[in-house]
Amino acid sequence: MSSFFRDLTKPFKTFSKRERYIFISASTIFFAATTGIILTTVYRNTVIQPAQGGSYTEGIVGQPVAINPLLIGGNEADRDLAKVLFADLLTLSDSYSTSSDGTVWIVSLKNDLVWSDNTPITTNDVVFTVETIQNPETRSPSANNWQGVSVVRLSEKEVEFTLKTPYAYFSETLKNLQIVPAHIFSAIPPANLHLSSYNLEPVGSGSYTFISYEKERTGFITSYKLQANPNYAGSRSLIETLTFKFYPSYNDAILAFNRKSIDGLGGIDARDIADLKINHRTYEIGIPRYYAIFLNQTVSSVLKEKAVREALTLATNKNHILKNILGDRGLIAHGPLAPYLPGYNDAAYERERFSAEEAVAILEENGWDLDPESNDLIRVKNIRGEKVRLSFDLIVPNIPFLVDTAALIKSDWRNIGAELTVNVVSVAEAQNSYVRTRNYEMLLFGNILRNSADLYSFWHSSQRFQPGLNLALYNNERVDALLDSARTEFDPIERNSSIAGIQQTIHDDYPAIFLFSPNYLYAAPKDLGGLDLEFISTPADRFERVQSWFLKTTRVFK
Repeated sequence: MSSFFRDLTKPFKTFSKRERYIFISASTIFFAATTGIILTTVYRNTVIQPAQGGSYTEGIVGQPVAINPLLIGGNEADRDLAKVLFADLLTLSDSYSTSSDGTVWIVSLKNDLVWSDNTPITTNDVVFTVETIQNPETRSPSANNWQGVSVVRLSEKEVEFTLKTPYAYFSETLKNLQIVPAHIFSAIPPANLHLSSYNLEPVGSGSYTFISYEKERTGFITSYKLQANPNYAGSRSLIETLTFKFYPSYNDAILAFNRKSIDGLGGIDARDIADLKINHRTYEIGIPRYYAIFLNQTVSSVLKEKAVREALTLATNKNHILKNILGDRGLIAHGPLAPYLPGYNDAAYERERFSAEEAVAILEENGWDLDPESNDLIRVKNIRGEKVRLSFDLIVPNIPFLVDTAALIKSDWRNIGAELTVNVVSVAEAQNSYVRTRNYEMLLFGNILRNSADLYSFWHSSQRFQPGLNLALYNNERVDALLDSARTEFDPIERNSSIAGIQQTIHDDYPAIFLFSPNYLYAAPKDLGGLDLEFISTPADRFERVQSWFLKTTRVFK
């Protein structure tokens, strides 16, 4: 072989210096051109595709308590982990069908489904999950969603749900049902489910499976390590390892993000975005939630006056609030439905505006004049022989952006002669002492709608008291009828007509002052691909298509 190369180079040695220079230059150009042609051909005939591999670390504020769909309530850490560890029923199903009257739903499971311990998933697991949620001894936070629903196993693959009354949004209920393994939990008394070690070491069916977790000697869980589930009912996750790290506060999580201890962090306050110092991309994702001032007319004779409610709405500068509180990272809320949900009624809000001048005119037309006996410029009115001040008490949970919102509203209303006393209370006190009892004149609070236009829980008169969510204690027979109709109407055109009517009537009645809908803010590395969500139903739904996230790419021929 060495003699071959000696023979090959003999002619080169006979070249003059100039000939050698020309030969080397020509050879370089030839190889460069050939390489360029090859690269161009490859580039033109291939495309970049996501590739499997890599690891990703998500930061979470809080602690997992029970990663068990039977027990999950409002704990966001549990919801986040359950989203990737447990598949929902519709992901596990091939198809579903509905009877003509909408009361019977039959779901057919896919073939060859298995739990992360390789035990088959069958309709026994579906029946067990629903019946355990319905069992009062379980004390499941999901129990209300399954009242009046019976479930029967038709075969190993088919299960039947029967509703007492038709429910047009039942497919969403099925979508939100995460199945648990009967072979793990059936031997445990429902009252003792919260004691099971499987709540922290779950056997699941999601896009990822549990590997291990770490905790400090104090009991604080610091991390969860998961790996891609090769038996997932959907497509296999591209990112191989997913780790969750937990922090006691957002300040700690932001510090970890800046130290690159974590890759992703969600639920960031708009005013904290500037604290993220490293190079990243911020995703702004719509979420169907809104904040409003709910007006309790049952405890305030002044709020019974529609003119007052309308004036306060006109005097609230929503654009100013959105800019100063959220940095324009969200939408103005005009009513009880997000604009990207089916049935949103643009026409109902065409005349929405801010006008302190119109607010003053409405108040004066209805007998609210500045008090001539006082220098505080607060309006008064004689009601049944008594001088009543245009003064209100507002309950605000001690959440910084809500407290700051209340301060801006107080200033807006002061400009039209209305006095607002802001009472800031802890989140727990707001829930227990005010929301549960409806013991407030005004309440600044938020509603999360999920992914449908079912407004029943928030605005039907039957939901005025706990556990209902009708925080304005709103009572309108027409709206009640439309809400009932929307729930039982399967024709989307007719259903959307009812939803449009609901929005128009609520707008005209002014039972609440709708303020804003913040975007969900998520920070991630710039090389993360596949996160292309326009809106999500809940924060945990940022993982709705986590199996499509990717960190690596490859070129493949077209």
